[in-house]
This record gives sequence, structure tokens and C-alpha cells, in this order.
Amino acid sequence: ERESVQKKTFQKWVNSHLVRVSSRIGDLYVDLRDGKMLLKLLEVLSGERLPRPTKGKMRIHCLENVDKALQFLREQRVHLENMGSHDIVDGNPRLSLGLIWTIILRFQIQHITIVVCIIVFSDPTHHHYSLYNIVLRSKTSPLRRQTTKRPSLLKTLYLLWCQMKTAGYHNVNVRNFTTSWRDGLAFNAIIHKHRPDLIQFEKLSKSNAMYNLNNSFNVAEEKLGLTKLLDAEDIFVEHPDEKSIITYVVTYYHYFSKMKQETVQGKRIGKVVGIAMENDRMIQEYEGLTSDLLKWIESTIAALGERQFTNSLVGVQQQLAQFNSYRTVEKPPK
Repeated sequence: ERESVQKKTFQKWVNSHLVRVSSRIGDLYVDLRDGKMLLKLLEVLSGERLPRPTKGKMRIHCLENVDKALQFLREQRVHLENMGSHDIVDGNPRLSLGLIWTIILRFQIQHITIVVCIIVFSDPTHHHYSLYNIVLRSKTSPLRRQTTKRPSLLKTLYLLWCQMKTAGYHNVNVRNFTTSWRDGLAFNAIIHKHRPDLIQFEKLSKSNAMYNLNNSFNVAEEKLGLTKLLDAEDIFVEHPDEKSIITYVVTYYHYFSKMKQETVQGKRIGKVVGIAMENDRMIQEYEGLTSDLLKWIESTIAALGERQFTNSLVGVQQQLAQFNSYRTVEKPPK
């Protein structure tokens, strides 16, 4: 049962990436045998150009193509334990699933960054404290570098992310990637945390697991565009498959992390646009003030040039008062 769930989940995951090159597989064990789809998948995931597949359908051609894919993974320092090209060509279920899980680990699960806020009390009696943001990262590295050999560390980081996102939600207690997800509330809580407009979490009941699961899966697919890698029947069992749930939850992490980055970038762009608009307004205001000043200077020069000084004391006093008014009232400020 667990193997069939993994096969279905991994096959959907593969197709979710192959769709970018207008390809898909119908059977995970069969369609990877000739190595061509495997090479396509690795090209999509890595963004690199892999060797062209060998033409032909004979076993030797299939072995050669699969070997090209495995050799590429070895160049990425991916550990392929007890796995050869003949295992994939023969359609070995256990090793075929193991290969896809290794690829998922390398190209999707391995990239995670978590910021944790830690409160450190310097004087607990007076409630003096400092806030520290601790950044936790997996050993995410460029393609040519050594990759982490500790899937357990990656699982712990993703579990921590899930716990942070679901903290405070009623009846949600994420302790693992198996039974903690059976009632579907954790999936809904993660979506609600980032998009509260999509989920009415307060109306969900822990006792209605099938509805909760289908609700979160359908919302994620229809509103967020996340491939429905799991079915409710796969999760509402006594022992849900851990790898399948991790694979699906990781798609949530990448989607919402990207959404957060786009939001931050949008705010930065908005700030730059706001500054540019303010600069434009100030330029227009300056140009208006300059134009008014030039007109005032021209009219004032003309008026001052037409002045005639009187010989009487009263006339001089009046002109002096007019000058003081010009100097203190009419003359534009510096």
C-alpha cells in the first residue's frame, strides 16, 4: 500500500515538472526505463544541458541513456547507493522509487531557509530582553558543490517550518510527517496562515478529516496552482506515507516562500516608484516657482525703473514706507 502511494505521488511530482517541456509519463516504472524521460526531468530541474539521449530502443541504448542520467547525478555529488542503470531499465520498483526520492531530495527538498525569532532575557527580573533573528539554512549549494547527506536534518527543518506556520491553530499539532496530517487541519492551517481569504479555518472540524483533506488539496490546486500530489484516501489511513507527505508539503513551502519574496520585491519597487513620483512632483513645483519668480523679477524691475522721487518730506516718508513693505512683505523669501 505504501509503495503504491509513493508511486502515485512521485509520478505526479515528475509530471508536474515534465509539463514544462510538454511531456509526461504514464507509469513511473515503465516510462523511465529508456532513460529519455529521466534525462528530460534532470534538465528541467537543474537548468543544465545534459548529453543527448542515444537513439534506439534496444536494451543497450536504454542502459546508455540511464547511465548518462546517473552519471550527471554523480557529478552533482548525489549519493546513489547500490543503484545501477540496469535496475532502472529492469523497472525495479524499490530502486526506481529510491531514485526519484533521491532526485526530490537533491533538487527540491534541499533548499530551505527559516528565520526564527529568539528572545534572550538579559535581566529576567526587570523584563529586559533582546530579540534575535536566527537564520536556519540547509546546506543549499550551487549544483557543483557537495550536497548534504543528512535527510533527517532537512526533515527537521521542514518540520520546524510547519510548526511555526501552524502555531496557535486549534487542534493542530505537527509532530511528524505522518499521523499529524491525517485529519487535514495542518494542510488547511498552512494555507490559511498565508492566504486567510481562501480557507474558513474556524468552520473546519477535526472529526471531518476527509472533507478537510479534500478542501485543502482542492484549494491548493485551484487557487494556488499546486499539483494535487496526494488524495485524501492516501492520508486518511493508519500510517500515512512520510515521503509522500514531505514531497507535497515542500511544494507549499516553495510556493509561499516565493510569494513572500515577490511581496517584498513589490514593496521595494513600490517604494522606488513612490520616490520617483515625489521627485517628479518636486521638479514640477520647482519649475513653477522658478517661472513665477522670473515673472516677478521682470515686473518689479519695470516698476522700480519708473519710480520718481519727490522733494517733500511726506513724499519721501511714503516712499520709504513703500520700500520697507517691499523689503519685508512683497520680496520673495530666500
